[in-house]
Amino acid sequence: MAHIVMADDGIVFDGRTLDERPLGGAETSFIEMANALAARGHDVHVYNKCQQAVTHRGVHWHPLAEGLPEAADLYIANRGDKLIRQVPRAKKTIFWIHNPAGYLLKWRYQWKLALRRPVIVFSGASHAGTYPSWAFDGGREIVLYGLTDLFCHAQHRDPPPPRVVFTSNPLRSLDWLLDIWEAKIHPAVPHAELHIFAGMATYGAAGQAKAGKMGPVLERAAALADKGVILRGPVPKTQLVGELAQARLLMYRGDIGETFCSAVAEAQAMGVPTVLEDIACMKERLIQGQTGYVTQGAEDFANRSLQLLTDDALWSTQHQACLEQQRSWRWEHAAREFERIAGW
Repeated sequence: MAHIVMADDGIVFDGRTLDERPLGGAETSFIEMANALAARGHDVHVYNKCQQAVTHRGVHWHPLAEGLPEAADLYIANRGDKLIRQVPRAKKTIFWIHNPAGYLLKWRYQWKLALRRPVIVFSGASHAGTYPSWAFDGGREIVLYGLTDLFCHAQHRDPPPPRVVFTSNPLRSLDWLLDIWEAKIHPAVPHAELHIFAGMATYGAAGQAKAGKMGPVLERAAALADKGVILRGPVPKTQLVGELAQARLLMYRGDIGETFCSAVAEAQAMGVPTVLEDIACMKERLIQGQTGYVTQGAEDFANRSLQLLTDDALWSTQHQACLEQQRSWRWEHAAREFERIAGW
C-alpha cells in the first residue's frame, strides 16, 4: 500500500458529489482517479475545497485549510500553480492538467515547474501537443481518462426513435448546433427530438459566473420547443446512463478547449454513435465511419447526422461497433498508469 496525496484548489466538491449532482470533466476525473487508486489498495488522501473531512469509497477527503503533509509516496497536484510545490518530500510528483496547456507558459507556472520538475500528465495526443517542447517539466506522459463502470454495461438494442442528445457545456457551440437543427435536421425529420443536458449547475459557483454568456444560448434552445428541442438541464451520471440508453445519436461540434471529452466517450461506451467536427481531440474519441463520423463543416455534419437518424441498418452496425470497441479502458487502467509513472 502506497501513501498517495492528491490536491485540487478549484471548486467545492468531495467524493460524494459525483453521486449527488452533475460535475465538470476535470472534477469527475479527479474523483474517479482517487476512487480507483483506493480500490487498488492505496491509502489515498485528498486535500481540496471540500467543506468538511469525509471518507467515501475508501478515499479520505480533507479541507485544504488542514494543510497538506510534507511527504508522500506519490503526490498528484491537480491543475493549480499554487499546488505544484506542496508536499515537498514526495517521492514522486505528478502535475495533472485538463485544459490546453498554453496557460502553463505563464511565469507563475514555469518557475515552479522548473524547480519542482513534476511529470506532467496529459489526457491525449492532441492535448500533449499544446505544450511546447522547450517548456519546463520533469517528464511528459499521456494517460487517457477512464470510463466509469456505469457506462459500460449497455446491451445491444433495436434502433430507437430519432432522439438526439447534447451533454456538454452550452458555450461549446450549442448555438451552432441549434442553427443546424433548425435549418436541416428538424425539416428533414420533424419528429426528431434534441434533448439538451446542459446548464450552469455543472460548474458550481463558476457556472454562475458564466450565466451571462450561457443564458442567451439556453434561452434560444428553450424557444425551439416547437421544433423538438427539449432543454433538460444537467443531470448526475446515474441519471445520464438511463438517458443515453434511450438516445440514438450524440451531436457535438467539439471545441478547441476540449482535451479529452468525456461526453463523447460516455456516449460511445453506451452504444450511441456520435457526429463531431475535426476540432482538437475530437477525432481521438471515435472510430471514423465505424462508431460515428468526424465531419468537415455544417453541411457534412448535418448530412451524417441525418444518415444515422434515418438509416436503421447503419445505426445498428455502428451501435454494435461502439459496444464492442469503445469501452475497454476503465479508471482501473488509468490508475495503473499512474502507478507506472510512480515507478511501482
